[in-house]
Amino acid sequence: MRLSFGMCALAVYGSATSAQLPHTQAVASPIRVAPGRQQPDSLRLTRRQAIAEALVRNAQLEIAREQTAQARARRQTAIAVPDPQLDAGFDQATAPFSFGGAGSRPVSIGLTVPFPDKFRLTSRIGNADIGNFESNYRLQQQTIALQASATYDSLLVALKHQVNLREARQLSRDFLSRTQARYEGGTAAKLDVIQAQVAVAQAENDLIANERDIAAAQASLNRTLGRQVTAPVSPADSLEIPPALPDSSTIEQIALANRPEIESVRQQQFGARATTSLIREFWFPDITFAVSRDYIQPGPALFTTGISLPIPILYWQHAKGDIAQSTHFEKELEATYRDTRAQVVQDVRTAYANASTAMRQAIFLRDELVPSASEAYRVASTSYGLGGSSALEVLTARSALLQALSQLADALAAANTARADLDRALGLSVSTTGTRTR
Repeated sequence: MRLSFGMCALAVYGSATSAQLPHTQAVASPIRVAPGRQQPDSLRLTRRQAIAEALVRNAQLEIAREQTAQARARRQTAIAVPDPQLDAGFDQATAPFSFGGAGSRPVSIGLTVPFPDKFRLTSRIGNADIGNFESNYRLQQQTIALQASATYDSLLVALKHQVNLREARQLSRDFLSRTQARYEGGTAAKLDVIQAQVAVAQAENDLIANERDIAAAQASLNRTLGRQVTAPVSPADSLEIPPALPDSSTIEQIALANRPEIESVRQQQFGARATTSLIREFWFPDITFAVSRDYIQPGPALFTTGISLPIPILYWQHAKGDIAQSTHFEKELEATYRDTRAQVVQDVRTAYANASTAMRQAIFLRDELVPSASEAYRVASTSYGLGGSSALEVLTARSALLQALSQLADALAAANTARADLDRALGLSVSTTGTRTR
């Protein structure tokens, strides 16, 4: 017991000493930014590179990774063997704290090991928890990939609108020059000149508004990529028709096999079944081991081996309580699984219809509407130069052409976003090599 007294005194002294030490925790100092710090270099990315960058640096994925690591740590804690317990005391004393008059000084160290099958079931519950968070991580990956593709498209379409608006401004300026020349020659009215000036002003105003759209799209893409929001970024790809759609007869099977939401519910069901089995074993005995010695009484140390278990004489309380709750949770997950499968089927069918419609609209605009609008503007402009058409007809044709080009840019962006959403609905993602993988 002298050794025990010495250890206790040392612990008390160490606690008191540490309390007197100055607080040495590091305090974060404010970051000083140099006034002349240069802006980061412009980043030029393809769509696949943007998706790969987002999958590495996005903060939401870091959250999902840490949550998965926490699940692994919880499993390790759950299956760990309890630490041994040391008990020491002064028994049969005539008064409190009268250590010298104690008639017994027992010291014991013991270990309680749960029933072995409880380790197996606890491990199953932990593995199911890990699988659930791993499925959530894959879901976050698909969501971030779709978000990166959509924000990339929004920047592409904003830049495409800028190109179209600049061309429209140049056409307006050319038309204003021709109208001014005709007015000075006496072949055009003053109203035509005013209308041409209004068209130039409208083009300038549209370009100013477009600058806001580009800045917002760049900020959104930078946030998705985990970069500084104000950092310059430019896309290396252009707006094109996305790859062809898969066979519609196989999309449901692909989605049901790959969607992480379904796997997440499966893992929850796996863990719920193990939890119910573990609760049913509440009365299974725990095994105890101990060694003790009384330092007053002479003799060797004494060993104890035994079991510890509750007596389930009120089993109905458990049957209608925690066991019933766990059983009903299993049934809830069964219904959730059926509903999740139905949601996946509906989602993939909707995504397929959206992608098909968006691609058909983009192809029609590219092959039919834009060529027709371009030809109409060419004819009106040529006729105006020859004195056949009015200024209003030219301006109307130019407005129709600009609207057709804007619709085509929006349709191409929508088609690419819808195609990426279909990949998400199928449980697929775009890899850095350009192939779609699980």
